[in-house]
Amino acid sequence: MDPKWARPWFAATAACVAAGIIVQFFVTASDSSKWGDTFLARGLNIFAFFTVQSNLIVGATALLLALDPDRASTVFRAFRLSGLVGITVTFIVFHVALSHLLDLDTWGQTANQLLHTVVPILTVVGWVAFGPRGHTSARIARLTVLFPLAYMAFTMVRGPLSADFYPYPFANVAALGYARVLVNAFWIALLFVSIAAGATALDKRLSPAPGQTPSTP
Repeated sequence: MDPKWARPWFAATAACVAAGIIVQFFVTASDSSKWGDTFLARGLNIFAFFTVQSNLIVGATALLLALDPDRASTVFRAFRLSGLVGITVTFIVFHVALSHLLDLDTWGQTANQLLHTVVPILTVVGWVAFGPRGHTSARIARLTVLFPLAYMAFTMVRGPLSADFYPYPFANVAALGYARVLVNAFWIALLFVSIAAGATALDKRLSPAPGQTPSTP
């Protein structure tokens, strides 16, 4: 794609993230059958989900790229790749295993499609088309493991403090025990590193965008 579309593409990605999360917040907060005693508690509960956290990372990095496509710090590169991997996992798991389980109204379906379909597609296509190229490496790929490990630790600590609310069965310490959840965390981290390694290999095969020089952290 023409590099002049990079900034608009990243800005559109960030806007879709914001729209999806805002709609999902109000949909969840307005549903008294959801966990949480108050409107605010129910709404804030969405931030415990991996899907939403992945979207937040994607949205933040896309916005930063829309403002400055030449960002190149190690921290930024790690977050950029973590968001790419996280949103890819979100898309695959949802469409393979979860999509048929949901029966949503119009606004719920709108948020659902934005967070699970539109943003993942925009993110992956944007990364392939606009990069930035040369912003990943074996070291950056290894750093992506911090996101799923931090998420699992957060979920395991938060669960008992939130009346045993766990957003996903594989992280349910109350039902599975800490040992089993730690094993699940290991496999999730391994999946992350594998996808990150694949993205790193693909990045090396893709040509640099016109006018862009590959860099190595």
